Amino acid sequence: MPMIEILLASLLSPVVLAFVLGALAVAIKSDLEIPEPLYQALSIYLLLAIGLKGGVALSKTPLVEVAGPVLGTFALGVLTPLIAYNVLRRLGRIDRTNAAALAAHYGSVSAVTFIAAQSVAAYAGTPSEGFMPALVAVLEVPAIIVGLMIAYARGERAGSWKEALREVATGRSIVLLVGGMAIGWIAGEQGTAKVAPFFVSGFQGALVLFLLDMGMTAARRLRDLRAVGPFLVAFGILMPIVHGALGVFVGHEVGLSVGGAAVLGAMVSSASYIAAPAAIRVGLPEANPAYYLTASLGITFPFNLTLGIPIYLAMAQWLG
Repeated sequence: MPMIEILLASLLSPVVLAFVLGALAVAIKSDLEIPEPLYQALSIYLLLAIGLKGGVALSKTPLVEVAGPVLGTFALGVLTPLIAYNVLRRLGRIDRTNAAALAAHYGSVSAVTFIAAQSVAAYAGTPSEGFMPALVAVLEVPAIIVGLMIAYARGERAGSWKEALREVATGRSIVLLVGGMAIGWIAGEQGTAKVAPFFVSGFQGALVLFLLDMGMTAARRLRDLRAVGPFLVAFGILMPIVHGALGVFVGHEVGLSVGGAAVLGAMVSSASYIAAPAAIRVGLPEANPAYYLTASLGITFPFNLTLGIPIYLAMAQWLG
C-alpha cells in the first residue's frame, strides 16, 4: 500500500478521529468528560484483552520463533533509554534527574500506541505476529530500571529504589499484561472462545472511547509546552523517529514480518504514560512531571498516532 494511503487510513481511522475529537472538545472548552471510573475500566479491559490475545498466540507459537524477537526487544529496552539520556544531557543540557526520568519514559512503551500500530498494520494488509503483546510486556520494564539506575548511580535520591521497582512489578500494566498472557496461554484458543466476543469483538469500540479520553488529556498537557521549551518539543518528535527506525531494523533482523517490524518500531518509538510515571513518581519524586508527562503524552503520543506509525510502516516495507 502506498505511503499516502497508509497515512490517510491512519488519520481517518475511528481511533485517531476520536483522539482529535477529544482534543477539540478541550480546545472549545466543552463540558465533555470521561468519568474516571470509566477510564479505569477501559484501561483494565484493554490491557487484559491485549494479554489474553498474546497468550493465545503464544500457545500456538513454537518457542524458537519467539526467542529472537524477545531478546531483540529486551536489548532495545536497555539501549534506547541510554540513547535518550545522552541526547538529553549532551544536547539539551537537561539536569541528570530529569534526563533520567525522561529516558525511562522514552525507553518504555505506550500500550495504546501498540494497539493503534497493530490496527494500521492490519489495515495495510501486513498484520503483525500474534505474539507481539508478549513483547509489550518485555519492553515495559527494562527502561524504567535503567532510568532509575542512572539517577541513583550518583548522589542521594529522595525516592526509594526498592519501592519504585515494586511499583513497576505490581503496577496494573504488568499484572494485566502478564496475567492476561498466562490465562490465554493456559486456556488456549478453545478455552478462550467463550469470552472472545467480549474481549475481541468489543475491543475496537473500547479503544475509540479510550482515545477520546486520551485526546482530552493530551490537549490539556499542551498547555505546558511553554514550560518544557523548544528542545523538548523537538526531542518529543525526533527521538521517536530515531528509536522507531532502530526498532524496525531490529525487528527485521530478528525475523519479524513487515507488519511485525513496523509494530515493534512503533512500540520502541513510543513513550510510556502509565507504568513509567508511576515508577518515577515513587523513585524520583524530585523529577518534574511537566517535562516527562508533557513530552510523552502531549508531544510524542499524538505524533506517533498521526504520523509516526505510517512512517515506521513505510520503513518496514522498504526494508522488507
